[in-house]
Amino acid sequence: MIGNYIFIGLVLISFFGLSKLFAKAGIESWKGFVPFYNFYVLSKLLNKPWWWCLIMIVPGVNLMMYGVYGFNVARAFNKPSNGELLYASLMPYLFFVSAGLDPKAKFVGLDKYKKEPSAFIKNWVDPIIFAVIAASIIRTFFLEAFTIPTSSLEKSLMVGDFLFVNKLAYGAKIPQTPIAFPFAHHTLPFTEKTKSYVEWIKLPYFRLPGFGKPKNGDIVVFNYPDGDSIFVNDPVPSYYEIIRQVAHMLKNQDYSNNQPLKSDAAYQHEAWEYMHTPQNQSPSNGRPVGEVAARPADKREHYVKRCVGIAGDMLEIKDWDIYINGKLQAMPEHSQHRYYVSTKGPLFGERMENKLGQVVLSNAALLDELDIYVGEADLANTKTDTCIYDINMPNDVVEKVKKMAGVISVEKKITAKGERELTVFPHDPAYKWNNDNFGPLQIPAKGMTLKIDTGNISLYRTILTTYDDGIHSVEVKNGKVHYDGNPITEYTFKQDYYWMMGDNRHNSADSRSWGFVPFDHVVGKPVFVWFSMKYAENNPISGKSVLGSLLKNSKEGKFRWERFLCYVGDNGLVSVKIPVIAIILGLWGYSKWNRRRKSKAVANAKNR
Repeated sequence: MIGNYIFIGLVLISFFGLSKLFAKAGIESWKGFVPFYNFYVLSKLLNKPWWWCLIMIVPGVNLMMYGVYGFNVARAFNKPSNGELLYASLMPYLFFVSAGLDPKAKFVGLDKYKKEPSAFIKNWVDPIIFAVIAASIIRTFFLEAFTIPTSSLEKSLMVGDFLFVNKLAYGAKIPQTPIAFPFAHHTLPFTEKTKSYVEWIKLPYFRLPGFGKPKNGDIVVFNYPDGDSIFVNDPVPSYYEIIRQVAHMLKNQDYSNNQPLKSDAAYQHEAWEYMHTPQNQSPSNGRPVGEVAARPADKREHYVKRCVGIAGDMLEIKDWDIYINGKLQAMPEHSQHRYYVSTKGPLFGERMENKLGQVVLSNAALLDELDIYVGEADLANTKTDTCIYDINMPNDVVEKVKKMAGVISVEKKITAKGERELTVFPHDPAYKWNNDNFGPLQIPAKGMTLKIDTGNISLYRTILTTYDDGIHSVEVKNGKVHYDGNPITEYTFKQDYYWMMGDNRHNSADSRSWGFVPFDHVVGKPVFVWFSMKYAENNPISGKSVLGSLLKNSKEGKFRWERFLCYVGDNGLVSVKIPVIAIILGLWGYSKWNRRRKSKAVANAKNR
């Protein structure tokens, strides 16, 4: 928080400087102390657009705008040297004071001041700075470009879809870490570990009004809740899941070596110590563990999933099917699941290792034709001439596979009720839940009061300790739950929570892995897919060639033409190619006509 106080101090110092500058220009000095109005007055004094002062409201962007004001103030008050312009642009807070107290600094204005900035500044620096400012405002409060990185929503939103996220849908969030490199999320471009932001200044969570809150079935972009801590050398997997895996490995080692077994808490502590020793080898990627770093909420990884449960819902999963408040929910049209496919002979190929070191099936051509990604099909078992494959498919592909010659049967792969999966929330032996049979689970809503006891604290522990109201301690002592040292039997939640799942049900790290998504982590809603392509690592045949795909259809080539320029609707993508192309052609035609009109007007004026 010390950075916040330093920044407030610098702002107040700059206000004092503005009051002195205003006095030099014949303006009442008190106007320099009125927030935002002082920059309105400064804009008028510099003969700049009045709305520049509005940019000063925007966190992060206002830091750049301070520099823009500083540059123009330096010139307007007869401080034209390169050193003074640089000082005014980088430290405007202090420059306002030094210029205000300098008896040699006199207001000459920008119109009367004949010395123009260099052509480089005028033609390149100024446009670039304002383009960055405008783009940053759009990215923060309206639309942000996003790429689908994983197949968790396949085939609704696909790997390689380039889209825009509408931040107005649920209300744009004010940046909590406003000092950041433009257009980078959490890591600087072309680096793997270097932060793109600094935490000297931290703002509290605040959200502008939106058009509503997530509804059942909405596809939602949000900050990954489990990403509050990361291993710098391996930031992608969940920090908490890796520690749970290590704890499980340590327990299995003791069991294999006939050693006395300890409590789960003891193994968890050993795993934490192991993974917090930088030189130890990570079981995730074999590299040294390295440092552990924390990420603020707004810089956590962006995830995109479907909201299947909203605040206040009772959720349960029974043999794949989702029930909300006891009512069966319709499956998304393009949802995928795993199936056991029995075939006469190796129809989909034998197991092999590709160039990337992945274990894949050898019949890449057939898998590519069916648009089954590498890694989403495996040879589960071979019995004489019969092969049993474990394949991830949507319903339409299942129907195609059933009709293929050599296919004996296609059966759903379902984990039975009561069979616990270690990776499934709440990671408590008392809850024998899995990805196919889960719950019932109450999703908390703001103002809802729930009974809290030793039986259900594992469901809501992270909400109480981290999400809901800052950092708090939760302990179980003497058969009771203690919150900040005081025993509790119930808790009233302070914000809404949501349950997010991927349409690719068996290949999605979602709420079944890490639990609830707080509303303060919600970012926006995908609204427009403008481009889509395949990647060779998923589609090794059709996703390989760029130039060779320009004249190929979506099935045979790299580009998914039917997904270009599409609005993301509730029931899938809706093509808007014709309206978009018509608008572009119309704007181009108007621009061309307007240029000709102006040229004729100039020619007519010369002939008079």
